[in-house]
Amino acid sequence: MKIFLILVGWLAVALGVLGIFLPLLPTTPFLLLASACFARGSARMHHWLQTNRVFGSYLRDYENGHGMPLRAKVWVLIFMWCSMGYSLWRLQHLPGLQLMLVMIGICVTIYLARCVPTMVIAAEKPD
Repeated sequence: MKIFLILVGWLAVALGVLGIFLPLLPTTPFLLLASACFARGSARMHHWLQTNRVFGSYLRDYENGHGMPLRAKVWVLIFMWCSMGYSLWRLQHLPGLQLMLVMIGICVTIYLARCVPTMVIAAEKPD
């Protein structure tokens, strides 16, 4: 079972890294899946993922219940909707796919806005 979890974890890391560069492939869910798999399959790989300089801090904050900084949420949504806008333009003759993309975008936006906690950074805290 541990080997299976490690394999799924590495597949999720690969898909998450691809998601950094491909607009409609999500990064965060795959990295969270990888973290969950590594936590149960390999403490060493889980530690590597948690201390990774690129996305380790985001994973640690999310897993500790701190969520995402507001600035990160805004940028994620801006980039997502810009890439979806381009995709909608390219799919202008396929209204069914356009509708599906819009629904996915709405669901991701609602999820980020309602379900992912917004981390308050010390400089943003009210007095």
